[in-house]
Amino acid sequence: MDGLLILLIVILLIVVPFLASAIKIVREYERAVIFRLGRLKGAAGPGIFFIIPMVDQFFKLDLRVNTVDVPRQAVITKDNVSVSVDAVVYYRVEDPIKAVVKVSNYNYAVTQLAMTTLRDVIGTIELDQLLSHREEVSKRIQQILDEMTEAWGVKVVAVTIRDILLPEELIKAMSLQAQAERIRRARIIEAEGERQAASIISEAAQFYQKYPIGIRLRELQTFVEIAKERALIVITDTSRGDSSSLAAALTTAFNQLLATRTSEKTSEEGSKK
Repeated sequence: MDGLLILLIVILLIVVPFLASAIKIVREYERAVIFRLGRLKGAAGPGIFFIIPMVDQFFKLDLRVNTVDVPRQAVITKDNVSVSVDAVVYYRVEDPIKAVVKVSNYNYAVTQLAMTTLRDVIGTIELDQLLSHREEVSKRIQQILDEMTEAWGVKVVAVTIRDILLPEELIKAMSLQAQAERIRRARIIEAEGERQAASIISEAAQFYQKYPIGIRLRELQTFVEIAKERALIVITDTSRGDSSSLAAALTTAFNQLLATRTSEKTSEEGSKK
């Protein structure tokens, strides 16, 4: 009886560690690539799977989107301008078997390939295109990376150019250019206003030429408006034939103004009393 118990204990001591090392679990976003005696057996997961201890070897891969921060690269554009550019690459493992078999370290490979592609693409475009069409440049880099990493089982989801540093002298030159552009637009707007004003004045001149009395009435209205000033000297052309009517109009305007001021002063004194 004691011998049987000892045998069971020995079997348990052998079987339990064996099962513990044979049973493996991977999460929903993970896959396991299994090699048996050095030969590829396949991918397993998600969930539970079994391996043969000391015979099978497996590598666990994460299928979620990874982020690679591309270091800042000094690049010379097509128009010979030196700029410093950094970017961010987003990728995920699409085929875990290829990611293990075809490349030793896919994360490092994607990083180095992104650095080289970033320099190559920016070197073929001009600075204005890089600044104004940043999204198109990012998509172009993403397409090139995606084509080259497809053999590694890696899918490049997106590439984003994060920052572009320009030389200090170029920044000053661009600031002067922008200031000159604003001045040009302001002058164009001012000239357009002058053109519209001249057009309106031309229409008014044609109207006064058709109705000469209109300009005379406008002149009298102007005298009435300026007669409201206390210190006033009005100089008019006395050689005109209608100077008597002008004098009468001015006298009437002054009388109206004096009557208005007298009535205002009388009402103020009455309110004080």
